[in-house]
Amino acid sequence: MDNKIPYLLEKMCDKSESEAFDYADKLAEIGTEEVVDLLIEIIKGEDLDNAYLAARALSKIENNQKALDPILEAIHDSKNKNKNGQFVQALEGFDLSNNFVDLFRIYLFGNFKSSNLAKYYLDYVEFELTPRVLKKAEKHWKHYENNISHDSDDFLIKKDEVETILQEIKDLFLED
Repeated sequence: MDNKIPYLLEKMCDKSESEAFDYADKLAEIGTEEVVDLLIEIIKGEDLDNAYLAARALSKIENNQKALDPILEAIHDSKNKNKNGQFVQALEGFDLSNNFVDLFRIYLFGNFKSSNLAKYYLDYVEFELTPRVLKKAEKHWKHYENNISHDSDDFLIKKDEVETILQEIKDLFLED
């Protein structure tokens, strides 16, 4: 089966291939550590289309957690700022319980798709929250607040949502 992997990778990355998604899915079905490592290399590469396909495949692999950091790096990379929605979408296949701050940042600073997906994760993932996580989230909120126009409805909506999120986390610590 291992000799199939290079073929599937080549087909997935072939720009003329109309079934590239299918090849990504076939790689996900194989799902070995070798496949994960090869897909991570594609995420770190320069070709954004191939990186999206690799992220898609990685999100469907059961033992994929070591790929989470490279995907988050791609999301946070400023060169991908307005085109990282497919990476954020791929996060659905990962354990995000330790990534509240990453998702909070994506929610604050992401484009429309990324921000909305991050908000969904913030609402539905059960996170490991600590006072340190709260401090980091508050720091990112202050940075956002200081660098955005306060005149827009978008800001007011986000401000209301963020204050609710932060207060709920504070309330959790008061209960303990």
